[in-house]
Amino acid sequence: MIEGVIRIGEFEWEVPMGWTPGMRVPGRFFLSDVLSNTLERGAVQQLANVATLPGIVKFSLAMPDIHWGYGFPIGGVAAFRLDDGVISPGGVGFDINCGVRLMTTPLTSATLDRRRDLIEQLYHAIPTGVGARSSTKVNEKELLEMMTTGARWAVDRGLGRPEDLVHCEEQGCMKDADPAGVSVKARQRGLPQGGTLGAGNHFLEIQEVKEVYDRKAADAFGVTQGQICVMIHCGSRGLGHQTCTDHLKILEQASRRYGIQLPDRQLACAPVDSPEGRAYYGGMAASANYAWANRQMIMHTTRSVLSRHYGLAYDEMVLVYDVAHNVAKFEEHIVDGKRIRVCVHRKGATRAFGPGSPDLPAEYASIGQPVIIPGSMGTPSYLLCGTETAMTRSFGSTCHGAGRVLSRAQAKKTISGRQVRDTLAGSGIIVRAPHDGAIAEEAPNVYKPSGEVVRVAEAVGISRLVARLEPLGVIKG
Repeated sequence: MIEGVIRIGEFEWEVPMGWTPGMRVPGRFFLSDVLSNTLERGAVQQLANVATLPGIVKFSLAMPDIHWGYGFPIGGVAAFRLDDGVISPGGVGFDINCGVRLMTTPLTSATLDRRRDLIEQLYHAIPTGVGARSSTKVNEKELLEMMTTGARWAVDRGLGRPEDLVHCEEQGCMKDADPAGVSVKARQRGLPQGGTLGAGNHFLEIQEVKEVYDRKAADAFGVTQGQICVMIHCGSRGLGHQTCTDHLKILEQASRRYGIQLPDRQLACAPVDSPEGRAYYGGMAASANYAWANRQMIMHTTRSVLSRHYGLAYDEMVLVYDVAHNVAKFEEHIVDGKRIRVCVHRKGATRAFGPGSPDLPAEYASIGQPVIIPGSMGTPSYLLCGTETAMTRSFGSTCHGAGRVLSRAQAKKTISGRQVRDTLAGSGIIVRAPHDGAIAEEAPNVYKPSGEVVRVAEAVGISRLVARLEPLGVIKG
């Protein structure tokens, strides 16, 4: 383990105050011995740097998928007081509201025939890759509505069911969105990209529920062993990336103007209630809404393809949940024995609200929020649920995925995408991507083992296992 980091539990570690000058709170992260060799000193340094920011409460946190990111470590969670705290794009990320949704189908592994044809149809129906452009034409007025109303924009146009909205975090719309915080350039990038998967680690995956761990929760979520599900992972595309880029420039200047001392310029920030802070939050929320509309459009296309291919009724394919993992939100949490409103940043971390929490569908209220943690092409994905422990230990947060151990550049230098594709095909997993480089970048061994990551999350109590899903067919961005 890295020098100066203290073990305080089997899976919990502390970066003590003083590890980096100016820390206002300790750093805490969750990690097993199995994963300890994947821990980068740079990620720990970023965790400590976040602890120096004004108004931070309790701890600077990182989940079991911790790795080096921009400003905050990926897997980072931090909450800030509203009166003297800050908001930082580095605590959200460039792909604002990159998130995951899981949809069930009435199909089983026994009835999922013509699988290669299905993957080809989905690949051609959903624009994929860098610069992918949508066949759905959106004008400026419609883009404004997407940024304002989120997933509802798509549902109102027949691209989904009203019930879908109930099964989205925030019902698929952050109410404080302000499109004025989204620049003309960001809007131009977003206009042609609604309903597109994009590139990088984004994917659409056909999966089989291989094991159910918690039958009561699985029944509530509508998930059964042997069932075929679809998982969609993508975000706000060029619109969100440009919004982050634009506000970073503004907040770099704001940090200096407000006298905020930063150990890393990537932590550019402004007071939560400053004009610059409010402008970033409004633009971020508008970008998040665009992402929810984007995933809704992709799910509609997926439903349409499945309906044609297998003769399924549209309403037989049910959204379990859609959860964000790059966002900042105003929430109430217990701090020093008092319930206060704070600004929670989740950077490569996902919400994991426990039973009885607000904003949960009625049928999930006694179980907790569905938590979706994807694997990478050849590795399992997991459905979990939020816990009361998460509410007290991690601001209602858990990990968002397996966490990278190789950069994309390193992966392409050392891994053959064609070989990965052939190896996965030998295991019965069909992979479709724009080129072999996209497969190499996202090869299974580029990531930590997803099973070990979720084992740690469950062991420390920040989420509870419900089911394991194995990939059968994958479309990579």
